[in-house]
Amino acid sequence: MNNPFEVLGLQGWADPDEIRAAYRALVKQCHPDMIQDPRMKEEAQTRMVALNLAYEEALRLASPRNHPQQPGMEPSTAEVILMAERSLARDNPEAALRQLMRSEKRDGDWYYMQGKVLMALEQYDSAHQSFREAIRLSPENNVYRSGALAAVVAQREQATIHGRMKKVLKNIRKK
Repeated sequence: MNNPFEVLGLQGWADPDEIRAAYRALVKQCHPDMIQDPRMKEEAQTRMVALNLAYEEALRLASPRNHPQQPGMEPSTAEVILMAERSLARDNPEAALRQLMRSEKRDGDWYYMQGKVLMALEQYDSAHQSFREAIRLSPENNVYRSGALAAVVAQREQATIHGRMKKVLKNIRKK
């Protein structure tokens, strides 16, 4: 199945209200009852089925508290990554890392997301290791390679006097 948020024209970190609004807007555009041509009506019905499925899945992913997991059932890797993306988009990398840890299955996308989260936490060495693991699992993926390169650049920047001064100033501002 396609990413339900993309089907609805949303980012992966949309909240339930945004999901409902996007769904309603799309339904108004392609509802089969609004179309007279039989061939176009059939296409609209197919589109409505896809929208309905995406709507239900997006709401489920966006509202995990309303749909508790059954004992013994873990969320899929894709669900965990979407939830981590939501947390990271809301500038909460700690929550994103907690979301990722919910998954026992780890593929290239999982390690890439972990690398992005660790970059946000400014743990560049660990981020680089995560990106390298993603590359090991999918050597042809240039997005993973780009993440690894960004981590190396950040490591080098952090090692300079300028980088250390930036970190000290950032820590002072936090206090």
